Amino acid sequence: MIGNTKRRPLIVVALLMWVAVAQAQTQRQKEALSIQGYPGQALVVQLQGRVFVDLEELARITNGSLSFEKDRIVLTLPRRNAAETAGEVAGKSGFSRPFMRAAIEAMASMREWGGMLLVIVQNGYPVATGMAGNTIAAYQARAAESIALASTAASTEADYRGLELLRNEFNNAQAWSDSYVKARNSLNAASLMSEHGLQDDEEAQKILRCGQFLAQMFASGTFQDGVVCR
Repeated sequence: MIGNTKRRPLIVVALLMWVAVAQAQTQRQKEALSIQGYPGQALVVQLQGRVFVDLEELARITNGSLSFEKDRIVLTLPRRNAAETAGEVAGKSGFSRPFMRAAIEAMASMREWGGMLLVIVQNGYPVATGMAGNTIAAYQARAAESIALASTAASTEADYRGLELLRNEFNNAQAWSDSYVKARNSLNAASLMSEHGLQDDEEAQKILRCGQFLAQMFASGTFQDGVVCR
């Protein structure tokens, strides 16, 4: 009896030491769990080579729910189908297909407009009246209509950001065209009536660079922030 009485305190002390060591190891190996596609984190504890996570925290960060049955705990996660996931990715950086097609068509219309402007500028055709002036107006109206169609097709965040750059390019081209027509009608457009004059025109070159950037961006299907189009 005396021997058994002496061993009990030793056993209790050993158990307390084991608990203390286990708690110390647990505290040293705390980590955070993140789940891709969900905000927030849950605390993870590693103990003796195994990983433990709080189910309530897991349910919280996944917007799920816990239910307790007779012999089990059920974690129910919200359904996220592939279409929703693809839509989220497209909304961040990728253009939707309808907008991408409309934007490429808009760029084609603007190139036609710009090409006609170049011919009129280099040849010094009168634009106040006659065929040259009507041609500029017709191509400009066609480009404006294509921008409107692209605007209607926009549906994602990337679409609207790309549309902003597309509108900037149209507005800059329209402002340049209007200034040329005004200068030509007042006979002050001599510097614009040759290819060399266009090369020295800073605004015209900016429009050309932006057009090249937008054509490549829309063809790639992914939004890129182009400073040249600002």
